[in-house]
Amino acid sequence: MKAIAAAEALAHGAYPGAVPPERRRLVDSFGLSISVAEWGSETAPVLLLAHGGSDFARTFDGFAPLLAAGGWRVVSWDHRGHGDSEHAALYNWPADLRDALAVLNSTTDEAVALVGHSKGAGLLLDLCLLLPERFSHFVNMDGLGSARTRRRRPDLTQDDRVQGRSAILVKWLDHRRQAATGVRRPGTLEELAARRGKMNPRLPPDWLRYLVTAGARRDPDGWRWKLDPGMRWGVGPFRPDWTLDRLNEVRVPMLALVSTIEEPMGWGASAEELRTYLSGSSKVEELELGHFLHIEEPRAITDLVLDHLS
Repeated sequence: MKAIAAAEALAHGAYPGAVPPERRRLVDSFGLSISVAEWGSETAPVLLLAHGGSDFARTFDGFAPLLAAGGWRVVSWDHRGHGDSEHAALYNWPADLRDALAVLNSTTDEAVALVGHSKGAGLLLDLCLLLPERFSHFVNMDGLGSARTRRRRPDLTQDDRVQGRSAILVKWLDHRRQAATGVRRPGTLEELAARRGKMNPRLPPDWLRYLVTAGARRDPDGWRWKLDPGMRWGVGPFRPDWTLDRLNEVRVPMLALVSTIEEPMGWGASAEELRTYLSGSSKVEELELGHFLHIEEPRAITDLVLDHLS
């Protein structure tokens, strides 16, 4: 009977331990509508939670409620072009930073705690460098690049970075013109879960099916991920390892959690190499998990986060 009940729950978009946001709202970010999700008491201290690329706030449905139970008002948002946020004509890193600040400013003017995963951790790291007075603590979940990328390909000089922007921008605009009328390929719930499983091979099938119900829409011809089909990152060029050179400038107490099991969407960094770059206010811990460590072991990661924030 329990197995039947679990199967019925999954069929209706439920997953053990997953809790949808308690509150939803929209925030205007320079004319673009950004969807914000919240868990926990509105009077609790604020924790800003940022998802990774191709994700959405509800990928935290199993993680955010645990943070909220630890005494935090957890505030997350769908990045532009993701989830229920509005699609944009162009996408770039500074625009994502402005969106994050719009969400923060709409929530509080007090210093807040930060937790980010992958691309989201990179965005929050930049905010820590730009506005350290706005933040009390930061947890970076598998969002730091590896110095090994430097050994695989030569770095670009500053002149090369500037000159390369023109060619990359032309390619981006050509892509945008072609994608202007594009739509994502439909499929069954199982098919979308299987596609996602190729990028996230360590996540359980039941969770992937739940993720479809949370992050895709059901059209007459099938399910489609809400991610903008015209999405392409930034106006580059960009190297993940460039961040390493600024880690010693971070003044917000940072805990970096590094996954040791490499996956298609991971960064491949190690605690040993990162320690040579970190400032005195930062520390790093390795975990034998995949890139989506907070989904694999939400309770264990929550305990590490709450300990750091305390």
